[in-house]
Amino acid sequence: MAVITVDVAGRPYEVRVAAGLLAELVQHCRGRLRKRSVPIVTDRNVHSAWGDVVEAALRDSGHEPHWRILPPGEATKSWDELSATVNWLLAQEVERGDHILALGGGVIGDLTGFAAAIVKRGCHFIQLPTTLLAQVDSSVGGKTAINTPAGKNLVGAFHQPSLVLADLAVLDTLPERELLAGYAEVVKYGLIGDADFFSWCDTNGPAMLAGDPALREYAVAHSVAHKARIVAEDERETSGTRALLNLGHTFGHALEAETGFSDRLLHGEAVALGMVLAARFSARVGLLSRSSANHVADHFASVGLPSQLSGLGLACDGQALAAHMLHDKKMDAGQLPFVLMKGIGEAFIARDVELSEVAKFLDEELEA
Repeated sequence: MAVITVDVAGRPYEVRVAAGLLAELVQHCRGRLRKRSVPIVTDRNVHSAWGDVVEAALRDSGHEPHWRILPPGEATKSWDELSATVNWLLAQEVERGDHILALGGGVIGDLTGFAAAIVKRGCHFIQLPTTLLAQVDSSVGGKTAINTPAGKNLVGAFHQPSLVLADLAVLDTLPERELLAGYAEVVKYGLIGDADFFSWCDTNGPAMLAGDPALREYAVAHSVAHKARIVAEDERETSGTRALLNLGHTFGHALEAETGFSDRLLHGEAVALGMVLAARFSARVGLLSRSSANHVADHFASVGLPSQLSGLGLACDGQALAAHMLHDKKMDAGQLPFVLMKGIGEAFIARDVELSEVAKFLDEELEA
């Protein structure tokens, strides 16, 4: 088992990475489940796949699980579901010292974490991520949020979990498309600041995706360790270091908005294509070599992730996509910072990018 400490000031917590953690849930949560009753938030798909395992683990140790089972999908990160979840937690008589279990992918983790942040001005929660994307990214670092008509993740709070249990066994039940979407976030850590890890992905990515257990543990643990270092340095994204984790997200969120935050384009797929666009835009303005930009695109294409904007068949132009970016939560004094690249493993924050130039670039990509 790999154990990574996220060393946030005054409240460090562990991310444990291994197969079989859900079956050993109570052992790993020792000291945190104070009552017989344990509230769990999940979605229908995850409950169908892993509900019995979690239920048995809790009941065998004398606990009584209480489930809130939500619809799967990005639409669940809404005001209505947040309100209903908060009311459910209050009906469960959750106290500030209790721990809520978030069993699911990024949607469940974000929604549950936000609810935990605001119930009684903050109670505890434990992340049990069931997708590769959630294990390497959204379950770690304390960003919680819901979506609004104005855009993705625009209402939320920084609220760190007490513990993250990344059970690698769940990856065996993930649909291939979901697994690939999570892989995009694995590759991101190589692109933002670790060229050697990107090379590792080049060599080992296909075998990891195919199920090699040692490679899966390494990919998840290495990604989490990278994110933990960044979060420890810049927990609330004030120094700019943590903003590097947004590589591909400004483009990606615009694509998600244009496709209605639907299953037409999963978050990880949007991020993969967003990183390709960030690399190509970097090359267009002379920051990155064309060969490096092509390398990024070719890597994603080789495993089956989107690498061409024109392939989405969007009925819009570059200006419409750029307009979605105006609602980005990183807007500052009317200027939107972009994460661009000077090389593979050399991402940086550019604060002088004109959206009109981005729109022209996107028009070219839509027609390519």
